[in-house]
Amino acid sequence: MNIQLDQLLTVTFTLFAVIDVVGSIPLLISLKEKMGGIRSTQATLVSGGLMILFLLAGKPFLSILGLDVRSFAVGGSVVIFLLGLEMVLGHEIFKGDANAKSGTVVPIAFPIIAGSGTLTTIMSLKANFDQWYILAGIIINLIIVYIALKSLSIIKRGLGDAGLLAVRKFFGVILLAIAVKIFSTNISAFGK
Repeated sequence: MNIQLDQLLTVTFTLFAVIDVVGSIPLLISLKEKMGGIRSTQATLVSGGLMILFLLAGKPFLSILGLDVRSFAVGGSVVIFLLGLEMVLGHEIFKGDANAKSGTVVPIAFPIIAGSGTLTTIMSLKANFDQWYILAGIIINLIIVYIALKSLSIIKRGLGDAGLLAVRKFFGVILLAIAVKIFSTNISAFGK
């Protein structure tokens, strides 16, 4: 199999944009402080496992649960909306669970890293790209996610409190917009 670099780059950058780990940094920093830490390896492995599971068995898995992709996307959008609201308003919606284990899986691995948008995108990419390119794109993005999770303290020091607050509010609005877009795109299916 000869590797087509353009296809690999397209898949990798598409997933990078949808995962948006850079935009999630302020949220991840606040969750890290609230939970007393993030298990970077566990978050990366769980989100990677979810992405690969959806690559291999996304639609059949949801249909076993009696769900479709749209229901899944609407549920994920509600969680993303609440996280964005918390970032913008500064009010705690997700109560701090002093247990880094539980918070690492929800909401960090899902829906922040491997959210409904990411999982839906993975299933959509299968229509145009070979499965191996998508798998390679997932692995490259997981490495980036892991590095970002490990570097949260360095990033926090670099931005400072005022910079972090400004970035957090800005990306909170972005998260709200993403949540509204995912919700509005998928909710129309329920009226039919």
